[in-house]
Amino acid sequence: MIPELIDVTGAPWPVLPAGVHKADLAEIAAAFGINQWRRRLFDGLLEASRVLKAAGCARLYLDGSYVTGKPIPEDYDVCWDPVGVVGRLLPRVFGDFSNGRAAQKAVYGGEFFPSSAAANTIGKTFLEFFQLERYSGNRKGILEVELMTDPMIKSR
Repeated sequence: MIPELIDVTGAPWPVLPAGVHKADLAEIAAAFGINQWRRRLFDGLLEASRVLKAAGCARLYLDGSYVTGKPIPEDYDVCWDPVGVVGRLLPRVFGDFSNGRAAQKAVYGGEFFPSSAAANTIGKTFLEFFQLERYSGNRKGILEVELMTDPMIKSR
């Protein structure tokens, strides 16, 4: 279940409360796919989720302005669990971090990082980094999606 967004001092929009909150893709679509642009972003997330699952990814973590109260988010951010992933089954775009991840955004509408990779120079992983609010540095929440059991992703 996705909790209600909360105000955090220093954040320009309401965010998820601190913690990792489990949600399925249908819940995410209902909570955040509230306008045409957000539905378009969700479609990219859904397709990327199918691709990640097919490569053996068991779960992903969703972050970014998409899971805030920002009316028109620029994109969404995902970090995905690399355990069990067969790299050769992932399209090359998942490893293309050039040009502000423009290729990832062009294909899927969002950005993708391995959850265990270092996100910054102080050694925080993307999974840790995603739980910090961008403008204030305060703790905030992210969503966890179990890809192997998600009803929106059909087995291939």
